[in-house]
Amino acid sequence: MLKYLVVQLADDSVSYCHYDNIAESEQFISIENLRAAIRFGMVENLNIQFVYPQRALPEGYDEVIETIDHTKIMPCSASNTEGADIVVCNSIAEIKECKLQKEQIAILRIGRKDINELETAYDEIKNRCVRLNIVITDVDKFTKSEFDDYKAVLAKLGVKEKQEIIDGGNMQLNLLTDRLTLKEMNNCNAGDEVITLMPNGKFYPCAGFYYDNADEEYGDLAQGVQIKNRQLFKLGYAPICRHCDAYHCRRCVWLNRKTTLEVNTPSHEQCVVAHLERNARGRMLQEIRTN
Repeated sequence: MLKYLVVQLADDSVSYCHYDNIAESEQFISIENLRAAIRFGMVENLNIQFVYPQRALPEGYDEVIETIDHTKIMPCSASNTEGADIVVCNSIAEIKECKLQKEQIAILRIGRKDINELETAYDEIKNRCVRLNIVITDVDKFTKSEFDDYKAVLAKLGVKEKQEIIDGGNMQLNLLTDRLTLKEMNNCNAGDEVITLMPNGKFYPCAGFYYDNADEEYGDLAQGVQIKNRQLFKLGYAPICRHCDAYHCRRCVWLNRKTTLEVNTPSHEQCVVAHLERNARGRMLQEIRTN
C-alpha cells in the first residue's frame, strides 16, 4: 500500500539515492500538475516529499507547496536551505561548506573510492545536524579489496559513534545506528510504499527509472498509479531479502534491476556491503553494553 509520494519539482532535481541525475532538460513540473499531485496525495492520504533543484522555483510554486504538510529535500548548493528538512551533499567539500540547521538531516552521496573520507565527513557533520545518511553511489562496483577497506572504515566510525552514544549524544549515522532499533526490514520500498511523480506528470517507482527510460511510465495523474506485476516490488516476493536480517539495507529496486535485471533480486555487492554494516553495528553494540 502506498504511503509516500515523492514529487520531483524539476528534471534536474537533486538525487538523494544511488542513481545519478542525467537529465538534459531543466523542465519544471507545471503548476497545474503540482496542484494535481497535492490533490492526489491528499486523496490517497500520502506523505508528500518535494525534491528541489539548485535553481529557484518559478513564482507561485512555493505558495502551492505550502498548502499541505510535506518534507523538503534540497541540494546543499541551493540558495536557501534553511527551510529544508533534508539537505543533500555530493562531496566532502560540500559537507564542509554546507550551512546546516540542528534539526536537519544531511545526506552524503559518495563514491566507493572516497570511503576513506567518511571519518572526515563524520567529524565535519557532528553537532551540526541530527542525522547523517551516507549513500555509496557505486556500491555495485565494489571489489574484494574495497570491501576490506570499507570494513576498516566502519570499525573506525563505530568507535566514534560508540563514544557519541556513551556521552549521551543524539547524532544518528544510518550505517551504524538504524539497525539498533529495527525489528524488521525498513527499506526504500520504491514501487510498493513509495511512488515518484516526475515533471512530465507520469509516475515511476523512483526517479532512477525515469532517467533510465522516461517512456516506461507507471501511470499518470489522470489514471493513477499503474504498476504491472506490482507484487515483485514487495518484500514478500524477494526470495533473498525476505529472509535477511540486515534490516537497514536500502534494498534499492533501481539498483537491483540495473545489476540483476530483477527488481526483487539484489546484487552480490549490495548484500555484502549491507552485512558489513550490520556486523560493524553488532560489534559497536557489544562494546557499548560492555561500557
